[in-house]
Amino acid sequence: MLISASMTAQETVTVSTAPGNSEQRYYSLQNGTQATTLLSDWDLAFESTGITGAILLNTAKGHRLYKAPYAIGQWANLDTVGLAASWPAQYNSTTDWSSGAFNQGLTSNPFDLGWGIYNFSTHNITGDSLFILQTADGAWKKLRVDGFATVTTSFTFTMADLDGANEQVGTINRNAYVTKNFGYYSFATMSAVDLEPIADDWDLLFTKYNGFVPQPVPSIYPVTGVLQNKEVGVAQVDDIATNLAAWAGQELVTDIDVIGYDWKEFNMTTFMYDYATDRTYFVQDRNDNIWKLIFTEYGGGANGDITFTKELVSATSVEETNAPADLVVYPNPVLNGEMRIVLDADVRNARLSIHDMSGKLVLQEQVSGSGSLALLPVDVSALQQGLYMVRLNAGTRVFMTRVVIGG
Repeated sequence: MLISASMTAQETVTVSTAPGNSEQRYYSLQNGTQATTLLSDWDLAFESTGITGAILLNTAKGHRLYKAPYAIGQWANLDTVGLAASWPAQYNSTTDWSSGAFNQGLTSNPFDLGWGIYNFSTHNITGDSLFILQTADGAWKKLRVDGFATVTTSFTFTMADLDGANEQVGTINRNAYVTKNFGYYSFATMSAVDLEPIADDWDLLFTKYNGFVPQPVPSIYPVTGVLQNKEVGVAQVDDIATNLAAWAGQELVTDIDVIGYDWKEFNMTTFMYDYATDRTYFVQDRNDNIWKLIFTEYGGGANGDITFTKELVSATSVEETNAPADLVVYPNPVLNGEMRIVLDADVRNARLSIHDMSGKLVLQEQVSGSGSLALLPVDVSALQQGLYMVRLNAGTRVFMTRVVIGG
């Protein structure tokens, strides 16, 4: 009974990215904040597992990266002629942790990782590209990733001023971060920094990042939102009132920005944020529990507060007895004012409710089955044309479907 009660309790949570969105918070849906780091603490992030050789750049800090049309052997001769006109700026993927800013612009070579070539035999990665980096403070640098060596389990990169002065070499041993997704590197200290919690311990990252913003002009722009950890799936359910949204049958997507930033939109008339009132997220955490999340408020850069409700709707340790199943309704659309629902043989006394898409209850009645498969007529002639949610509660069982009334 205690477990059942906890699964239905809704909790309001505020996770802050701090004033100016200066902090990143790694959050566990079950256990709360696991780590808080300053966004300014890192510049590069090197993936600690796998063979993708992913290298992220902290573009949210203000860094910009350009891939130069030079071979790595032309390091001494690299200049920036043509940069503004044709060199593509490179950003971290917003859907995949394993595709960083340095991994863009791939060729047809299946072993091309963007900054270097993977050797299938030795598992080494040899750098083959040069990059121009404009740092957050406006300085221009040239940078190459020299490679990854399996013997030392280390990435090595070289960075210098455009004229070759102040050349520095950085190294990070990814085995030091094998229980985490990434090991991080700071230009300020030219050393590795340990920032992430253990990968199994967190589900969501509340942070500032560069995302694709479609309006008013499609562009890559700094945004603040929520990214999900590897192996965390999210289903976004739209156009259904949040009190009616159900996770059963939804596709759980592992793109890291399913929640992202677009649950809010800045209103240029009121100069306040508007929030999607018919959007629900269902999150499968690292332990395979399902959580229902509804985002309700953002404090902007003033405090960085992100407020949402969370509710555990399915636990791996509890047998799921009330996940909504499909309800069979016909005809659909309903054209003559009467619809029929199919009742299972074991449905005796149940409550039928119909809600419009805002969540408003528009019809409710008790229904009784006959102990065998039965058809129940329902008069919906008083309802206006439109899309409705039909819900049948039969003891611990719930059946749901959508129905269109009218042509």
